[in-house]
Amino acid sequence: MLPGTAAPPAGTAGAAVHDSTDTTQGREQMGLLDGKVAIVTGAGRGIGREEALLLGSEGAKVLVNDVGGSVAGSGEDRTPAQEVVDTIRAAGGEAEVNSDDISSWSGAERLVNQAVETYGTLDILVNNAGILRDKMSFSMDESEWDDVIRVHLKGHFGPSHFAGIYWRNRSKSGEPTSGRIINTSSESGLFGNIGQANYAAAKAGIASLTLVLARELQRYGVTANAIAPRARTRMTENLFGEAAAKKDEGFDAWDPKNIAQLVGFLATDAAADVSGQVFVVFGGDIWLMGGFHPVGEVHRDHAWTPAELVEAKDELFKSASPGVPPFSFF
Repeated sequence: MLPGTAAPPAGTAGAAVHDSTDTTQGREQMGLLDGKVAIVTGAGRGIGREEALLLGSEGAKVLVNDVGGSVAGSGEDRTPAQEVVDTIRAAGGEAEVNSDDISSWSGAERLVNQAVETYGTLDILVNNAGILRDKMSFSMDESEWDDVIRVHLKGHFGPSHFAGIYWRNRSKSGEPTSGRIINTSSESGLFGNIGQANYAAAKAGIASLTLVLARELQRYGVTANAIAPRARTRMTENLFGEAAAKKDEGFDAWDPKNIAQLVGFLATDAAADVSGQVFVVFGGDIWLMGGFHPVGEVHRDHAWTPAELVEAKDELFKSASPGVPPFSFF
């Protein structure tokens, strides 16, 4: 591990004392993430861009991943990622571009390897990259389904897989290990949005994947959490329309900068005890979400028949509507 990247002693999480005379490229070492190394996927624009900038402003060295494609995933352009890197460097931070396709196994492996080879370690993985191919389920073709599942769900699993290997190997070799995985789910995945069968399925999968990663990696000092953000981005401008338009004055609740603050917190040592959680975040509001839980039940000591369940239906649904659940919670 590079000097300055070790986790603080137990009981001092988030309270490390920084020497204000110690500078990196002219920036005073006073951030919550000084010495950490972070990867942010899909970091050329929107939420990913703000996450990368926030992590960099808190002292992390950031590997900015983006293929530079369109909302639908076509094309390549390194310019947005390079602009993010240039912004971090201009503020005195350290950053590099990675343009690998994280939905490919080899691309995900190269991404993690570049972070470790460039900066000597990896502490934070923010999985954010995604695309949209919205259509009603009866109008969606196979490629529209496959591409969205691949970029979102496989694009989260691949980097997490190779980061997990790195952290597990460090832990098994006796080195101090502290890792953070922050995934990007969606209210569409939590509640099921019309016209987004592919996207919602991928985002629901990401929420479940987060729980699995949290359980599997906790023994190695790694946490995994997920956010379900609402913000103004290329992917949401056609969904929210004027409601998300930038205001001339006052607090801009739809600014993607708002989302980055929660990600920054989850990346810190102070969040070492937070894992397996899903948060909805919008503007200045953050909701901690609960998973599936019983809302009705019937019991007996032998199997039900269909006819008997007809009779038990009212009892099963006495505390819940049998209809389609509402979208979201407010």
